[in-house]
Amino acid sequence: MGKSVVVLDYGSGNLHSVTRAIAASGASVELTADEDACLEAAGLVVPGVGAFAACMDGLRAVAGPKIVTTRLERGRPVLGICVGHQVMFSQGVEHGVAAVGIGVLPGVVEQLRTKPLPHMGWNTVTPPDGSAMFAGIADERFYFVHSYAVRQPLPGVPACWTEAGMDRFISAVEHGPLWSTQFHPEKSGKAGARLLRNWVATL
Repeated sequence: MGKSVVVLDYGSGNLHSVTRAIAASGASVELTADEDACLEAAGLVVPGVGAFAACMDGLRAVAGPKIVTTRLERGRPVLGICVGHQVMFSQGVEHGVAAVGIGVLPGVVEQLRTKPLPHMGWNTVTPPDGSAMFAGIADERFYFVHSYAVRQPLPGVPACWTEAGMDRFISAVEHGPLWSTQFHPEKSGKAGARLLRNWVATL
């Protein structure tokens, strides 16, 4: 059996494609919201699609913020994907309404200033030097579908950047035990599969 990974089941969509992709990376995967299982697994994946505030409501219903912060305090790996990446930040602003995030990363998720929205399709990612997340991945494209992102630099936090029209945004973060991606690695072909294998290899 591979390393144990829990995909946090809090009612968000896209759970099964993430679960299949992680399993294909060689991990033993369980889809659950059981708090003990989430805390004890070698790795935790927080997926997410849809609205920031709705995802936070779903996470709070299963003690998701507590699970994520406890794991990170213990140095235990967490992988956030799409809105699961966005909720790691302090705040999300959609349609002029601010919602509080988990807050393990500084920053505000806000609407992109590019047209058309959503920013959808394949785009490149520029990682920092020495990235473990992007080891063995050079000049590859990843699949995005989103209208919101963090557009400001994060002091002291290594971030990857992606250009979208006249705008640019943080497309991935690699910060200690927390890795998170605005793009969908599970929908990003060989490059996404390699990234997931890189993550599983850290567990």
